Amino acid sequence: MAPGPGPERHNTTPVVRVRSVGLTAYPDLRVGLPIGRLTEELRRFQPDVVYAAAPVVLGAAGLLAAKRLGIPRVAVFQTDLAGFARRYHLRVLDSSIWAWLRHVHAQANLTLAPSTAAAWMLRSHGISSVALWPRGVDLERFHPHHASRELHSQLAPNGETIVGFVGRLAREKQIERLRHVAKRRDVKVVVVGDGPYRNHLERLMPKATFLGVRSGAELGALHATFDIFVHPGIDETFCQAVQESLASGCSVVAPAQGGPLDLVRHRDNGLLWTPGVPATLDAAVDELVASPMERMRLGRTARQSVEGRSWEAVMDELFERHLPGVAPTVTRRRRLRRAA
Repeated sequence: MAPGPGPERHNTTPVVRVRSVGLTAYPDLRVGLPIGRLTEELRRFQPDVVYAAAPVVLGAAGLLAAKRLGIPRVAVFQTDLAGFARRYHLRVLDSSIWAWLRHVHAQANLTLAPSTAAAWMLRSHGISSVALWPRGVDLERFHPHHASRELHSQLAPNGETIVGFVGRLAREKQIERLRHVAKRRDVKVVVVGDGPYRNHLERLMPKATFLGVRSGAELGALHATFDIFVHPGIDETFCQAVQESLASGCSVVAPAQGGPLDLVRHRDNGLLWTPGVPATLDAAVDELVASPMERMRLGRTARQSVEGRSWEAVMDELFERHLPGVAPTVTRRRRLRRAA
């Protein structure tokens, strides 16, 4: 069940679409509206467990409907809404947001957090029954062998070092931190993604290349072709783009805050910059631009650091470690199918 509009089938799986509205500051981000048919759809489908991804409105209604039907419920925390609001100068909503999230997550039997920092944040705001469950990565789509010399020449025709970013082009990603890097003559900043902040960023960084949204094999090739991947935002609960760059064998520069702390080991598989000292981001990029050998070393270790994070391994962890306490019949049936 997901906000519309959108396809009504994902591969062989039907998608129940509900009405949605776009946020004023971010119209492309759709918020699903609760509908009376949620209970009807759950009763008809008879799930063993309900998985609510980033429940706020639609997800909150789904958890409540499942609770009424006696269906086990797992909520997954994905977005720091309070941090999101602060970036849009709405700090006054902080306590209200956390009060609502406490109510929503109280309807779940278990809340899964994608990183250590996210788990601590949830517990500090009174949300209990929290377990750590990181995200997986497609280790074939994001792989060093997708690096392309031809693509590198297209993006950096004068042999510049490519500094890449992938993500939503919105205020909370703080991409403007790359403006000093983008002024360098020996660097080409390449930005992949779209969003309400794009026009502002294009004016701020006129020498940067903005490619818009890319996906699939094309996205994998970009990650592997970047010389350096930089994430300038400090409000990430996980940061999948960092993990995809690590899997692609790209040297990574990420903030020493939030989700990236679980992914990047300083000077082992990447470099961490200090959010309280923004100049450390530029200094980290300077160091890697000046040292291609160090970039290669970090890239090799980067790939190794995520080879145990395939989606298969992460889903095994979900079924074998987290679901037995919520929906034990699901894990038992899965084990029987595997043994057959």
